[in-house]
Formats: sequence, C-alpha cells, structure tokens
Amino acid sequence: MRNTILTALILLSTLICKADEGMWIPMLLEKYTIEEMQQKGFRLTAEDVYNINRASLKDAVVGLGREGRPFQHFCTAELVSDEGLMFTNHHCALSMIQQHSTLDNNYIRNGFWAKTKAEELSNPGITASILVRMEDVTEKINNRLTSDMTDEQRADAIKKISKQLEEEAVAGSNLQADVRAYFNGNQFFMSVFKIFRDVRLVGAPPAAIGKFGGDTDNWSWPRHTGDFSLLRIYTDKNNEPASYSSDNVPYKPKQFFKISTKGVEEGDFTMVFGYPGTTTEYLPSFAIDRLLRFENPHKIAIRTAKLNIIDQAMESDELLRIKYSAKAAGVSNAWKKWQGESKGLLRFKTVENKQKLEKEFIEWSKSNPEYAGIVEKFAKLYKESEPYILPSVYAREAGLGGSEVIGFARTCHALLKNSKTSPNILKTAESFYKDYDVATDKKIMTELLKLYNSQLSDEWIPEEVKKANEKGDIEKYVDKMFAKSIFSDFNKLKIFSAKLHEKSLAKLEKDPIWKLAQSIYEFNSSKIATPLGKIQTQINSLNRMWLAGLMKMQTERNFYPDANSTLRIAYGKVGGYKPVDAVYYLHYTTLSGIMEKENPEIYDYIVPTKLKELYAAKDFGRYAQNGDIPVCFIANNHTTGGNSGSPVLNADGQLIGINFDRAWEGVMSDMQYSPEICRNISIDIRYALFIIEKLAGAHNLIDEMTFAD
Repeated sequence: MRNTILTALILLSTLICKADEGMWIPMLLEKYTIEEMQQKGFRLTAEDVYNINRASLKDAVVGLGREGRPFQHFCTAELVSDEGLMFTNHHCALSMIQQHSTLDNNYIRNGFWAKTKAEELSNPGITASILVRMEDVTEKINNRLTSDMTDEQRADAIKKISKQLEEEAVAGSNLQADVRAYFNGNQFFMSVFKIFRDVRLVGAPPAAIGKFGGDTDNWSWPRHTGDFSLLRIYTDKNNEPASYSSDNVPYKPKQFFKISTKGVEEGDFTMVFGYPGTTTEYLPSFAIDRLLRFENPHKIAIRTAKLNIIDQAMESDELLRIKYSAKAAGVSNAWKKWQGESKGLLRFKTVENKQKLEKEFIEWSKSNPEYAGIVEKFAKLYKESEPYILPSVYAREAGLGGSEVIGFARTCHALLKNSKTSPNILKTAESFYKDYDVATDKKIMTELLKLYNSQLSDEWIPEEVKKANEKGDIEKYVDKMFAKSIFSDFNKLKIFSAKLHEKSLAKLEKDPIWKLAQSIYEFNSSKIATPLGKIQTQINSLNRMWLAGLMKMQTERNFYPDANSTLRIAYGKVGGYKPVDAVYYLHYTTLSGIMEKENPEIYDYIVPTKLKELYAAKDFGRYAQNGDIPVCFIANNHTTGGNSGSPVLNADGQLIGINFDRAWEGVMSDMQYSPEICRNISIDIRYALFIIEKLAGAHNLIDEMTFAD
C-alpha cells in the first residue's frame, strides 16, 4: 500500500499540463501549469497568483460559507475595492435578498441598492473565507498510517491526524485550518483561512435582470442573465474578523481586483479563480451506469413533482413568490443539471469509454500485480449496492429532503429534547415559518408520499410512509397529519414550547409529523445507509488504488485532483461551440438579445421599463461595444458548482466577468470534460457595471472600484 502511494506521488511530480481541462492547485502552478498558461497568453507569474509573503491574486478571492461549516463554500466572491466590496452572483445572494424582502420592500422584484454604507444589510450566519496559505501534509499523514490498517481504521486515523495538524497550524491565532484529501486520498493538503463573520448585502439587480430567463434558460446558452450582486466584508477596528456590530468597519484587503472594460474576443485567455465544489472525473464505468439507470431518472421525477407544486404556488401569489424564490431555485438547479448531465454522458459514450479504459487496465495489471483485480472488485461492489440505490434516493429526495416540515420537525425535536427551553426553538421557528406555506407543503408531501409508495417495493418503504397509503387516500391522511401536529403551525409550537415538562416531551414522540420523519430517518439509517456505507467504504479504498494505478499506467495523461471545495484555478480561452449539427453558437450575447426575448406574459422574460428606456436611447456610457451592451460570454474553463460567483480574469489578472453557469450540452463535465463542447458561462463585467451605473444610479459603488483601462 505504502509503495502504491509513493509511486503515485512520484508520478504527480513529473506530470506536465497540456490541456485546458482541469482544476489546478494555486500553490503548485509553478510546478505544473504556469508554462502552459503563459503559452496560451497569460502575462503574469505563478507568484503573482499565489504568494504567502506578499499580496497576490489569491488574496482577492473569497469563499462564501455558513457559520458552523465555513469550509463548505457554496459560492465564490471577489474583492473589487479597498473597502471590502465584493462581486458574486445574484443566485449566490438570493437567500440573503429573500430574507430581507417583504411585500412592502420586495428586493427580489425591485432590486436593492445601498447608496451609503449605513444602508447595507447584515446577513447573520454568512461567512467569507480568504486563504492565507496552503501546505502539503501528505507525508505528515502517511508517516502515521500503517499497511495493516483496515479501511475504517485508516479513515479514523486520517481524521484524528488531520484534526491535530489543523489545531497545531492555527494555535494562538484567529485563523482556521482545514485538511482535505486529494487524488482519491493519495495526497493531502491543508488550507489555512481567515474567516470573516460580518458580511453585508450592498446591491442586487431586480430578478428580471439577475434571474432573467429563469429556469427555462438555466444551464443553457445563449444566456442573457445579469447574474450578479454585491456584498461587503466588515471587520473590527483592527481589520480582524468579528461578529456583526454597528461599530464594525469595512475590511481593508491585502489585494483586490482591478476591472477591465476592454471586453473579450474569440481566443482570448481567461482564468477562473474560485472554490469548485465536487467533481468525480475518475469514477469507474459502473458508477456512471448506476447513475444513468437508477439515480438521475428518479431524482428528476421527484423534483419535477415538487417543482410543479412550487411553481403553481409562486404564480398564484406574490408573497409566495417571495417566500419560495430561493427554495425553487435550489430545487430546480440540480433538477435541470441532472437532465443535461445524463444527456451529455450518453452523447459522449462515457460508460463505453470507461469500459474500454478498464479493459486496458486489466491487461496492464497482469504485469503490475499490486493492481490486479481492482476492476473486478468494482463490478462486484457496485452490483451489491444496486438494491439500496432507489430506496436511498427516495429517502433523501422524497423523504428527509422532501416536505419542508419533515426536516423542521427533526430540528425542533432535537432542540426541545436537549435544551428544554423555549427561546432556542422560537428563534428557529420564527425563521422557518417566515418563509413557509402550509398549503404548499401539504401538496408537496401528498405528491411525494404517492411517489414513495408507488415506485418502491414494500420492503423498502418505511412503516409510517406505508400507513399513508393504507386507506388509499393519501391527501386525506396528510390533512389529518397536519391538523394534529404541533409542527405545522407556529402558534401550536409556541404554546407547546412555553409549557415544557416530562409528560409533554413524551407526547412529542406521538406527534404524527415527527413519527413520519423519524420513521424515514431510522429506516434509512439502519436498512439503507449503514449497509450502503459499508460498501461505499470499500469502493473508496478501491478508488484510491484505482487512481494510483491509472497514474502509473498513463504517464502521458494530465491528471488533476477532483474538486473538493478548495481554491482552484481553471484556465482556457473564449470561444463559441457547435451544440448540434448545423448550429454554431457565438461566444457572446448582447442587450439586443434581451429585447428579443422579452415576453410580458411570462414572468422570467419580463424586461424592466428603465432597461428598455436605456436601450431605446442607446444610453450605454463607456460600456458599449459595437453599438450594443455585451451581456454574457463563454469560454472553455473547467468549472462546477461552487465556482458560481468566481472572478473571470484576463491575461493580466484583471476582472472581466463573473462565472455563473455552464452550457447544457457540456454539463456532464463533472465526470467527463470535453473541450469541444464544455463551456462556462459568465456575465460580462461591463453589463454589471452598466446596470449599477445607469439603471441603479449607484455611482457610489462605481466610484469605489479601480479600473485598469
């Protein structure tokens, strides 16, 4: 085992990047990719990008997270002023915008612009992480592992060693450290962060701009979405992280991005610098086959049912649109991605390609016996996992992650049992009920219970889910459940929590919604997650050996670590593509295209009156190109979820756009990247600036930024 790991690491040190594909570790640019980047037009050095002794571009890149899990970056942002001002995507800040919105102050519909810092809105629970340094800790971890460890013992040891290394790295400071595995566990790096806890909303365009095209245009090109918003980091008076306080001041960063308004042309170098979430480029064929046959079709069906109900609710009432805008976006984003993913995997014959690779590996392993049998073991384990896959999908998507009140009941139950005081529960409840609609959730639960009972055999259905179908009227069953439960009504919960005692806590166990939630959870934990987890542990061990073997077998191949929510660089060039026969997409879109798409009868295609007036008057200011306003552009940078909001930089490291999506035809790039079809979609920074200056009149924000040209 130790020899296998060492071999893989030696190979890592000899690989040279030859393609645009990949998400590269910033501290290793000098070793692997800077020469290729410069050949493609990049005019900076590796030290300009990553340096721990002086300011570098990394110091202007921000990972957005949440209190308690700041390293799980849900989006990226970038600093653009010496007062902590940041750009990110509109969809990254949507939950913040929604939390501050009411019928009287509907920031989703009307947009929000702080003309002074005093008007900026706080967002409790949102964190902003800036990388201080990275360190390769592979040797420190591997030196404490032994070849006779079981998979479980090895995982436990790595966890303990990592925690110790993290604590040692930040002792006596206000920094936080996080150790992550790379290359399927063949290598380990530690990231050390400064994490800020006072992040305020500064500006956001109306949804008719920030989400123009809605779910119809999501994951597609051509795109005309002004997907941007502005945030600001605040600190204490010593420029150090602090919880929200009216005494806090704007952050003074080591580095921020200058902005270029020169725009992009076909073939221009681009670089995306951010926190990509998860990719699985090195999965075996069996995993892709399982995804296509079992997982994606059912996940899509479940979310389709849920989205239909949410969409009807949002169309019926403006308040419901406010309450469910962020929720609907969260549900629909993966829903549409999975559809494009399946289509791309089939189109590019991913399963067949991986099967061919596996045959080569089997033949190669005959002369490399330490890797013999890996493919055959994969086949056996994935076959063993099949019975659990659909039950697992339904437990997650239709059960624990289906009706909102299911998750809320589990949270409340834990608070009531553990704290036995009402303040904690009331704070949680107020936040939940603010954006909750009983009628909508009842419809969702009814529909998902129908799917649960119709798509699985009895042995895989939890008892309380079965009960919903016993009398053949699930809708009536759900009505009674909500009528009896304390979790379906804020006043009921408030009264209950105010009079807590031993008998009332015992009564809690009989609450029908709690019983349903617990039935699904316990069934999933014991009958599905536990056996499936044991299989997955064995698969994970094989994944490590599989990748080590591939790297030894394919010395000519360009290997890079899968995304794992750590800071990465992707680089490539601006360019159009051919999605299907006889069609070619240009690399950019314009404001004229927005006017062509306008449809006042469809919510997602309404164009704000002032934007139409600016267009008619050609009042474009300094942001025009060829008599129009550029809106979005595409390039072949390798991106994924978490890259939303990432800065898109030109050859001089200047901000030219904000990454926000990928093109539908190439969305399978999490598992198979194809340069001829995979495109990341970015808002042209000139469109964002045009909206800020001309539509919003927020000159205070424009004046804060520094322009390179």
